[in-house]
Amino acid sequence: MEFNSLQDLMDGLEDTKASTLAYYELPESKLYLDYGPGKWCIKEILHHLADAETVLYERLRRPMAEHQPVMWGFAQDEWCKELRYRDTPLDIDKEVYTAVRNAIIAMAPKYYESHGHLPFIHSRMGLRTLKDEYEKVVWHNENHLKQIELALDTQA
Repeated sequence: MEFNSLQDLMDGLEDTKASTLAYYELPESKLYLDYGPGKWCIKEILHHLADAETVLYERLRRPMAEHQPVMWGFAQDEWCKELRYRDTPLDIDKEVYTAVRNAIIAMAPKYYESHGHLPFIHSRMGLRTLKDEYEKVVWHNENHLKQIELALDTQA
């Protein structure tokens, strides 16, 4: 995903934030819906979005403070299992998601264009830039919103 302007990025960040926060308000009965056999349920996706947001936030900050840092990928399925997403209340992760997304939104106008060229090394994807990672925040969130919508449509 590539944005044509900072405004496009900002719109994507705000839109995905609003859509995601609405899903944190789903009734408990809908949180365990999934979009296919062996796929995460909505509750697991929402926990994952909060955790991923914190990981992506670090990836946005480190290249500005360190010279070409190495960033490790995270084993999302292990996080889901070991952090017991299905059994963990969503209220704190909703606050985490909101706070971190607000921080990303506040940083974007300062750094997306002026520092977007800064590189880092991702342990799985190789060389990336700060601009790539800002855009990934939106892309990643949009992907999971589609999964939530599919789970709700499939089980309706």
